[in-house]
Amino acid sequence: MEINKHFEALENMYLAAPINSIYKPTISISEGFSEINMNVSEIYHHGAGAVHGSIYFKMLDDAAFFAASSYELKFFIVTTSFTTYLTKPVSKGKLKSTGKVVNKNKSQFIVESIVYDSEDREIGRGNGIFVRSKMLLTQANGYEA
Repeated sequence: MEINKHFEALENMYLAAPINSIYKPTISISEGFSEINMNVSEIYHHGAGAVHGSIYFKMLDDAAFFAASSYELKFFIVTTSFTTYLTKPVSKGKLKSTGKVVNKNKSQFIVESIVYDSEDREIGRGNGIFVRSKMLLTQANGYEA
């Protein structure tokens, strides 16, 4: 598959995931990099009125996952570990997360990601390790160019 078709198929796969019907994100993928954007909603708030940490994690993990997936043309990858740092609360506006592959080898991808608020200030960061699964990408829901 041509590399740009692979990126498009990954974007389709992300948007087809049932969980994303809740968050309504957008995604852009290029080689070793991805960017996800999402509007904050009050339904994402915890009791103190700020975005729950699970939203930070989702955006960080998703951006990292798709940055790593940009290099893998055959198999679905999985997160094996992910560390998240929440550095600033946010309660409104837009969120943007970016993922960038910082190391890859035969068995794993190491990826860093950052989530930003509407004013482009860093509000969280993470890093993760991703490996290939045995599942073919063509078996993943929505992986179509």
